[in-house]
Amino acid sequence: MDRRERRGPGRGLLTVLLGAVGSGPLLLYGLSAASDSIIVDLGISEAQFGLLATACFACAAIGNATLGRIADRQSDTSLMTLVFVLSTAALALVAIPASFWMLLIAAGISGIAQSFPNGITNRILLERVPVSKRIGWVGIKQSGVQVSQLTASLAFPLLAAAAGWRGAALAIAIVPLVLMVMTWQSLRVTPVLPEHLSPPAGANESITAGSVDAEPNDSGEHGAEPIDAETPDSSGHPGMVWALAAFGLLNGIGVQATNVYMPLFAVRELGFSLVLGGLTAAVAGAIGVAARVGWARKMAHGASGPRLLLLLALIATAGAVTFYIAGTSGWAWLLWVAAALHGTSALGVSVVLMSALMRSIPATSMASASGMVTAGMFTGFALGPLGMGVLVGSPGGFSLGWAAVGLVYLLCVLLAFGLMRTSRRTE
Repeated sequence: MDRRERRGPGRGLLTVLLGAVGSGPLLLYGLSAASDSIIVDLGISEAQFGLLATACFACAAIGNATLGRIADRQSDTSLMTLVFVLSTAALALVAIPASFWMLLIAAGISGIAQSFPNGITNRILLERVPVSKRIGWVGIKQSGVQVSQLTASLAFPLLAAAAGWRGAALAIAIVPLVLMVMTWQSLRVTPVLPEHLSPPAGANESITAGSVDAEPNDSGEHGAEPIDAETPDSSGHPGMVWALAAFGLLNGIGVQATNVYMPLFAVRELGFSLVLGGLTAAVAGAIGVAARVGWARKMAHGASGPRLLLLLALIATAGAVTFYIAGTSGWAWLLWVAAALHGTSALGVSVVLMSALMRSIPATSMASASGMVTAGMFTGFALGPLGMGVLVGSPGGFSLGWAAVGLVYLLCVLLAFGLMRTSRRTE
């Protein structure tokens, strides 16, 4: 081993983990930032534009639900490479002057690119990163989605002003290619931890889905939630996995209904320019990066997952109410407050869900368990923009849309209370 290997995982590995999570969403966030121009240029409706997100996240949900167990048997390098190749292909297709159908195909490929990152990056963390760093790194790598939102929301409108939105997509396609080359190098110099090199015979059978890491987390406590101790159902996953998937589904509806239509709301309802409209999503993304890191630290220090999910759902509900008031009152400054609340709460849910899985699921089934929870999130991601597009195009407009988003977050509040009650009963 050379010196880099002896030092263990470094910033290069963390960067490519973050990039793997963030490369797939680049396309959709970029299109959302330039939504007003795309709708006008292609002569499509708001609901049709929402179909792009629906196609993307439907493919991601199907991929997460069906390909997780296949991913468990593939190498880290091959899966990471596939993520970046698909992300590049999706962005390149947008650059082809064609009809709306080409955008739908590109969105679907982008969705498939989002089928693997959570599972494979969680597995890499379990197998290559010491437990003392693990949960903290979850927060950073899960912020890749918000880094993607920040990057695309800033760069896409600016590049579109110079080269059009198709040219902007082609320019951004370089990013996943660079990350792919970095991945090959980072995985080569970061060895698998000794305890994962050759597990003893029968080890997998001795580790139930309700077990926790044998080592303590950063706070010196075992990070297990009592709710994680449930026994597996006939699918092989514990009930906790399905509960987290349900929360991810509901939260995902609100997240992408907001992410996809926030720039259009700013431009159409509050008179923002295209660049300033994209900046609202960038602000939410920037705050979301900090929020995910912060919530991950809370989890690493033993915070209760259900309680954090309740707090996030309450803040997200307040954000939806603020979006509603901004639209009805015309007070543009409230949009920035709403974007901040959205970034702090709804965009931070993913890291809490993934951290809960890291506490209880063994590396051998991490890709499939992560896939089920991520499939729940992406199902919500697919439903949110489609529903929001229909509501925005109705007589109720954005006001009805924000009211529906608030209702979904209230359902998240109720589910979080249910998770807390179940947790207390198993203590």
